[in-house]
Amino acid sequence: MRVWIGAIARLISQLIIAAGISLIAIVTNVQAQATSQATQEIKSLLDFVEHSECQFVRNGDEFPGPRARAHLEKKLSYLEGKNRVNSAEDFIDLAASKSSMSGRAYEVRCPEGAQPARTWLMKELQRQRQLH
Repeated sequence: MRVWIGAIARLISQLIIAAGISLIAIVTNVQAQATSQATQEIKSLLDFVEHSECQFVRNGDEFPGPRARAHLEKKLSYLEGKNRVNSAEDFIDLAASKSSMSGRAYEVRCPEGAQPARTWLMKELQRQRQLH
């Protein structure tokens, strides 16, 4: 009887270990997919900024798309180094919505009017997600 109970205990222990390893593999795979999706969405947003006819307004100064992209890429690189960007929304909120120095909100001035950069980028993110 004791041998039988010991065998069952070892089997249960092995099953728990196998389940734990499987769970880790699943979580790692989901995180990798999410990171890949976030990376692609952020790249698409940066492309959108770069090729836009809008002027990116930062601390009262206007910048064309390519300069705005370069600035946002620097901020993104800094934030990624601190593991703070896990989604396109993180990128928008932490890098592309306001100045880290002054705290002033970024704005975009487009032919159809001005709006907060956060609003502009969130609309574009939603549009891109609907396409995919």
